Amino acid sequence: MRCVFAGTPDVAAVALTRLLDSSHEVVGVITRPDARSGRGRTLSPSPVAEVASSSGIEVIKPISLRDPDVLEQLRALAPDVAPIVAFGGLVPPEALDIPMHGWVNLHFSLLPRWRGAAPVQHAIWRGDDVTGASTFLLEEGLDTGPVFGTVIDEIAPDDTSGTLLARLAEVGADLLVDTLDLLASGHAAPVPQVGESSYAPKLTVEDAHVRWDVPAFAVDRQVRACTPAPGAWTTLAGDRLGIGPVTVVDDDPPTLEPGEVHVTKRDVLVGTITDPVRLGTVRPAGKKEMPAADWARGVRLESGSVLGGGAS
Repeated sequence: MRCVFAGTPDVAAVALTRLLDSSHEVVGVITRPDARSGRGRTLSPSPVAEVASSSGIEVIKPISLRDPDVLEQLRALAPDVAPIVAFGGLVPPEALDIPMHGWVNLHFSLLPRWRGAAPVQHAIWRGDDVTGASTFLLEEGLDTGPVFGTVIDEIAPDDTSGTLLARLAEVGADLLVDTLDLLASGHAAPVPQVGESSYAPKLTVEDAHVRWDVPAFAVDRQVRACTPAPGAWTTLAGDRLGIGPVTVVDDDPPTLEPGEVHVTKRDVLVGTITDPVRLGTVRPAGKKEMPAADWARGVRLESGSVLGGGAS
């Protein structure tokens, strides 16, 4: 089938690459406009744009898909279907009807469990045991369309949103191609979503402000959900400190108040309302990530110090 692919970040680039290796023809790509990145804040194309350009595929970078010129470009490409993965923008009603078979969205959740921009992060934060990916027919509602297929994946105790999303990107890319194969053969049969749904909005920097006045398991989930983005953090004496994944200390731990630090030669422990957690890596403001014990020695951190409290 003739495909116009829509997507922006790395996870979408994985799907595009898999699609280019399939029997389907990618005749165009829609992605977000170039964005500033890095210390120099230079304009850079999205990962999807880079894959498309290297393959000689026409790239459209609209500010809005409501733009009449963009809609005309899409019509001129005459797509049979428009697979879409983490595009980052709304598809208006006037665009939904252009592809013959509609827009097939690859979503990283077992719909309808998590709808919204950050399903993987919220699955980890809420302590879900399993998650997965779904392909569904895009409609005007937020991730509400009928589902073509799903793939299930267990969430490991040490999964971060980064590791889990990378894994789902791979299996999801296969699911997307399989769904398009079924559409091409006339055997696709999407079914309405059934069950309870939860909203998974994008996590903000404030969401990533670590609370110590909660149980240790909640700190662990919050940090893993916010790794690598937006990046969990706390404060020490008013300075921000990035926090990497932690481990719960449940083997004869010291008694610590929430946020209270206990320092040894090898470990930095921080109190919660239950057991302490052991810091893994930290990122001081303006510096590179480093082991917590090395950081503690460098700043001469003393036991009894207190890391900043709950999120404001």
